[in-house]
Amino acid sequence: MARKRDFSKRLLVGITGFKENHWKSKLKEIDRFGITKVSLFLERFEKKQRNKIYDALLKSDIKEIPLVHIRNDMSKKELDFLFDKFSSRYFTIHESSFRYLKKWKGYYKYLYLEMNTDNFVSQSIKVSRIGGFCVDLAHFKIEATKWSEEFEYIFERRDTSHYFDCNHLNGYDPDKNMDMHTVSGIKDFDFLKTIPEFLFGDFIGLEMNNCIEEQLRYRKYLIWFLNELFL
Repeated sequence: MARKRDFSKRLLVGITGFKENHWKSKLKEIDRFGITKVSLFLERFEKKQRNKIYDALLKSDIKEIPLVHIRNDMSKKELDFLFDKFSSRYFTIHESSFRYLKKWKGYYKYLYLEMNTDNFVSQSIKVSRIGGFCVDLAHFKIEATKWSEEFEYIFERRDTSHYFDCNHLNGYDPDKNMDMHTVSGIKDFDFLKTIPEFLFGDFIGLEMNNCIEEQLRYRKYLIWFLNELFL
C-alpha cells in the first residue's frame, strides 16, 4: 500500500469537553500557541454552549476545522456555518445519527460514521449512503479484541479506500479493553502497533480531555511514532 502523506499534516489537536471552562481554556491555549487548524468535538455540548463556541471561534485565530464531531440535535445551519467559515468537510456521526440524515440533506458525502462498541449493527446502518467511516482507533481495537459485529462491518469494507478518510484518536487500556479520553503517558498509544494502516485517514482528531499543551506533546510523539511505524 502506498504511504499517505506525513502524519504531521494529519494529526489535529482537539477542542473537547462538556463544560464551558473546558472549551474556553482550550481556545485560550490554542491562541497562545498560535494554532490555526484544529478538530472540534461538539458531541457533549448543548445548543446554548455551541452558540457560545461558535462566537468564540469567530474571534479566535483558528482558520480551519477540517473535522467536527457533531451530535444529533445539530441543525443544517450549524453545519453550513462550519462548512463556510472553517472549511469543515468531515462531520463525524454515530450509528444513531442515521435516524436524522434527512435534515442534513446535501451533506451526506461529508458525514463519517463512528461505530459503537456494543456488538450490534442495525440494518438501518448503511455506510454507502454517506462519505465513509470515522474510525475511532481505540474503538477499533476494542471491536477487534471482541471480534464484534462492528469490527466485521468495518473490516469487510477494507478494500473501499475512500471509506477511510478520518479518525478519532485517544488512548487504550489493554487490561480493561477500554478507550481512554484522558491520556496519562505514551504507553497508552502502544495499541497503534496493532492497527492496520488502511484505517488511518487524511485527518485524525485527538479526542482527549488533556489540555492543549499536553495534546501538543503527545501529537509530537505520535507524528514520530506513526511515521516510523508506517515507513
